[in-house]
Amino acid sequence: MNVKEIFETMEYGPAPEGSAEAHEWLDGYGRKFGHFINGEFTKPGKTFASTNPANGEELAQISQAKKGDIDLAVSAARKAQSDWESLSGYERAKYLYAIARQVQKHSRLFAVLETLDNGKPIRESRDLDIPLVSRHFYHHAGWAQQRDRLLPNQSAYGVCGQIIPWNFPLLMLSWKIAPALAAGNTVVLKPAEFTSLTALLFAEICQEIGLPKGVVNIVTGDGDAGEAIVNHAGIDKIAFTGSTGVGKAIRKATAGSGKGLSLELGGKSPFIVFEDADLDSAVEGVVDAIWFNQGQVCCAGSRLLVQEAVEERFIKKLKARMATLRVGDPLDKAIDIGALVAPVQVERVQDLMKKGEEQGAVRYQPDGTIPSNGCFVKPTLYTNVQPANIIAEEEIFGPVLVAMSFRTPDEAVTLANNSKYGLSASIWTENINLALDIAPRVQAGVVWINSTNNFDAAVGFGGYKESGFGREGGKEGMRAYLRPEWELKLKSLGKAPAQAKPKLFATDGIDRTAKLYVGGKQARPDGGYARSVVNADGKLVGEVGEGNRKDIRNAVEAARGALGWGSKTAHLRAQILYYMGENLDYRRNEFADRLREMTGASAGAAKKEVELSIERLFAFAGWADKYDGAVHNPPVRQMAVAMVEPIGVIGIAAPNDNPLLGAISLLAPSMVMGNTSVLIPSETAPLAMTDFYQILDTSDVPGGVVNIVTGAKDELTKTLAEHDGVDAMFYCGDAEGGKKVEQYSVHNLKQTWTNKGKAMDWTDREICEGEYFLERSTQVKNVWVPYGA
Repeated sequence: MNVKEIFETMEYGPAPEGSAEAHEWLDGYGRKFGHFINGEFTKPGKTFASTNPANGEELAQISQAKKGDIDLAVSAARKAQSDWESLSGYERAKYLYAIARQVQKHSRLFAVLETLDNGKPIRESRDLDIPLVSRHFYHHAGWAQQRDRLLPNQSAYGVCGQIIPWNFPLLMLSWKIAPALAAGNTVVLKPAEFTSLTALLFAEICQEIGLPKGVVNIVTGDGDAGEAIVNHAGIDKIAFTGSTGVGKAIRKATAGSGKGLSLELGGKSPFIVFEDADLDSAVEGVVDAIWFNQGQVCCAGSRLLVQEAVEERFIKKLKARMATLRVGDPLDKAIDIGALVAPVQVERVQDLMKKGEEQGAVRYQPDGTIPSNGCFVKPTLYTNVQPANIIAEEEIFGPVLVAMSFRTPDEAVTLANNSKYGLSASIWTENINLALDIAPRVQAGVVWINSTNNFDAAVGFGGYKESGFGREGGKEGMRAYLRPEWELKLKSLGKAPAQAKPKLFATDGIDRTAKLYVGGKQARPDGGYARSVVNADGKLVGEVGEGNRKDIRNAVEAARGALGWGSKTAHLRAQILYYMGENLDYRRNEFADRLREMTGASAGAAKKEVELSIERLFAFAGWADKYDGAVHNPPVRQMAVAMVEPIGVIGIAAPNDNPLLGAISLLAPSMVMGNTSVLIPSETAPLAMTDFYQILDTSDVPGGVVNIVTGAKDELTKTLAEHDGVDAMFYCGDAEGGKKVEQYSVHNLKQTWTNKGKAMDWTDREICEGEYFLERSTQVKNVWVPYGA
């Protein structure tokens, strides 16, 4: 085709990218790679092929890591960690800066190698992925130097095991390694078995800049290698990006281990188009949302929700745009959609498409052919899709868009939230009031307004619900690689003394069995049983209801019904906590007597616990309108507003010691941040909190915001932690109980906090009145808003 013919047809001609340098680099290693451990490449062991998904050609042989390889990598990382963290922030920053510079210097090589190995269009790897990789290392060079100033009294976890997926091989590496190193950790990273090559090229850069040996270790292999990292006793934190199924397996495997855990998992993100949107711009947004990287994006806008009034017109425009998308050789700079990563992924996508069609979905694909050799799938649009269709529910991870319509904004929110996932959402409207009304109502960790798939190192990224927990990028991402120094000093919880049992039907005058507290009302336990409360001498102090599964169910329903509490102003929530503090103060002597009677504490100790409880309510009331987010300034024509949001319903299993103060220390931050809760009081001294519901009644606390169920703590905790209506769980008890809570949470991946069998000092103001529990009572939503010229 000559220039004249091109101008007559306006068709794109081929624009091939040269791959000679990438092949030369592969040849330099004989196309056979070992692992990168302790600053050196090991001799290749048993290997498997890494192939080009666009044509099936073998690129190199990659070593399969064995347990011994993981042991060596962890040992090297452990040996290097203390020296690495003890470097000044400035010294660590210089290494991160040097990595960023080297990535920039070799950016074309990285981009071509990424496209060869992954199948994504060269335009994307060259113009988006690699620049963002260097941006992450530049950004975190600054964090290395500012760590102790902006995040004081924090320590690195130690050795971090990091497992990344194949959709953004080098970018995911930078998201993991940059903050880990900035915080003072060392790492053992396993890239995806399909796409290990750019990670190995990155290892070469670590050598070039003289990064201390053992700080970065890269081991390659399949899921068995990842499992060995997850289960390794020498790993202090696991950071995983990948499927929700594997994320759940990791949560279960690490339960009770004490390891830190960050999970960035799947998504089924809504792309919401309102009738007043700029439809042409929204169509281009859809292209970026679902056909970027062949739809192999965890936050891909794979669910298109269009307002009914413009649905027909929008779909027509979208189909016309789909007809112009070019599918083919990803090294061609004129190509829009490249190859999926592997044949197995093509099979999975096609299988889900088939099932969706069997359930009534209507497929549209543009005319034209795709290469017969390679892992290619045409861009696909499905209409006539019901919300329960498998392709509307499951993450397809391919170039497949599912379209549905809505009539009202409320219906749009309902459809958007009708998913087990909650990673991202995209909202398109010319009405800024509407956009900023919908954004906080969508259950997603990232919301883009009139834009999509924006990322930056300064802006946190991560999900709600089964899209995982933890954040990558920004201050939240740095926090994920640090833990408070005081956590390392906690001592193990001593064995609880055996409780004396009173005689059956023992009584002390008039019966005053305390009821449960559900939905703002006292409620008799469903089972009809009562539990005796005795002091250390075996004397009956009182009785409480014996809660069961149905009582927990009723309490969770009440808590979910009261979630409007989170939309109340921070000022109002603060005033109610102040009021609670005032009312507790009026009755301080009564509560002190109750504590002394139940626990045998001295009069002075009981009085101090009540005084600290009042102070704690006041402290968190003061935090209500001060623990908030930030406005980020990413290097694009937008701002990203980090909004601190409540998690939802939090289950709280309070400690047995300090039965009033411990419970309030967990309840107050949860409550003031807008969560509702189901509280299981101290099993041995529950009357402090059954008395406390009288404080709630007289302090204008809306019904359902706090619910109290007494009984056998660990039995009730199991029901609470397994409940899908509970979004997070706080647990105080022994190490085995904490392990079980983390295991119970796997089903819906609720966030958990446990004391890990350690003795918490509930009287410590630094620990219990600061940001520690506020952070665990909230999640950050980053809302990207167009801003600037």
